[in-house]
Amino acid sequence: MKWMLHLCFFLCFVAVFSRSEDVLVAMKARERVLSFLENDAVVSGSPSKPLMVPLTLIQGADSKGAVCLDGTLPGYHVHHGSGSGANSWVIQLEGGGWCNTIRSCVYRKTTRRGSSKFMEKQLPFTGILSNKPEENPDFFSWNRVKLRYCDGASFSGDSQNEDAKLYFRGQRIWLAAMQDLMAKGMQNADQALLSGCSAGGLASILHCDEFQDLFPATTKVKCLSDAGMFLDAADVSGGHTLRSMFAGVVSLQELQKTLPNTCTSQLDPTSCFFPQNLVANIKTPMFLLNAAYDAWQVQASLAPPSADPHGYWNDCKSDHAHCNASQIQFFQDFRNQMLSAVKGFSMSNKNGLFINSCFAHCQSERQDTWFADDSPSIGNQGIAKSVGDWYFDRVAVKAIDCPYPCDSTCHNLVFKDEVVSTITISQSTRLTFTLLNLLSASLMSLTLSNALWDFNYVSDT
Repeated sequence: MKWMLHLCFFLCFVAVFSRSEDVLVAMKARERVLSFLENDAVVSGSPSKPLMVPLTLIQGADSKGAVCLDGTLPGYHVHHGSGSGANSWVIQLEGGGWCNTIRSCVYRKTTRRGSSKFMEKQLPFTGILSNKPEENPDFFSWNRVKLRYCDGASFSGDSQNEDAKLYFRGQRIWLAAMQDLMAKGMQNADQALLSGCSAGGLASILHCDEFQDLFPATTKVKCLSDAGMFLDAADVSGGHTLRSMFAGVVSLQELQKTLPNTCTSQLDPTSCFFPQNLVANIKTPMFLLNAAYDAWQVQASLAPPSADPHGYWNDCKSDHAHCNASQIQFFQDFRNQMLSAVKGFSMSNKNGLFINSCFAHCQSERQDTWFADDSPSIGNQGIAKSVGDWYFDRVAVKAIDCPYPCDSTCHNLVFKDEVVSTITISQSTRLTFTLLNLLSASLMSLTLSNALWDFNYVSDT
């Protein structure tokens, strides 16, 4: 009996180590997907050499408690405007997912998404941040800023975890950055646009009215959310993967303290992290730019490995051309949910909308999707012109595409093997788990099975 106990403890140690390795692999793989969606694809989508803009750390931000997950200074990249755009500002909030557990946040602080120590010293400005009129006709001469994302909760947390040495200070980073930019000339803005992609698109929704409150009534202020309409939708197993993830973010970073009280007075805090419960109550004019079949939501929310353990959706979610009829119908149902979620929002004359039937993500930052000869369009109207028409009140924009596969202008994302986030548990872990189950059956009094993790599910984002 004693040798069996020793073997159990040894196998438990191996299992814990193996799981830690699997979680690390999962996190790194998701980081590669995010990089592909929100950084690497941006550079590859630029037809010419993009403007490279250096990183500026916000000096003194730490005295206000405005720090990244690891306690380092936050930062932004700014390229100042000229001529007619000298007093106009575009603020782009960087995206990059979220961390919803201590483990995933501890990992995140060893990357550029949690520490300015690992941020690129220069970033390319393309799409809505480009300084070339042929690439960005309406905003090229404006002051253009990209605020780096290093808090893991869409610039919304205001707490910390002493044991893990984690600082959840997204709200303070937002405020410190705005104060710094206001002191550097943004207070004199005649026009201002708050934008953001992915998790930054959600942040632009959360902070839109706060952004307007920074300026006098004479300043023209609007907001743009690109790929920020994350839906509380069922995944392919019938579960709610994204709700579970968001619940972890909200609880860990205590977002109930900073989420809009117009929502939290009626719904639970997790529901108030979903844009569908926020957009209708935003007072500031807002434009929603979204792919109806958002590539990130397909990968991480609708068909994640945890909801598809046998990989039935792997080929489909990597390339929509490999989807069967029932899988396409699942995506059509998701599109219908998105259209339903924005129905009330779209009824306001001040708001704008561009929802194309593409498998894409973050279309305002990529040059090929923002403004190029073959950019995606709805009714012969591209994204950049639609956003410009709406911002400058040239014409109302409420563009909703027909369902897939009617749109031949899409720049659909296809995930290659090196960036597809298909997380599988190692053979050694599965063998260990099997042996432990056999041993626990023989040692019922030890109730080992109750202490084991479920090795088939990786919860960290």
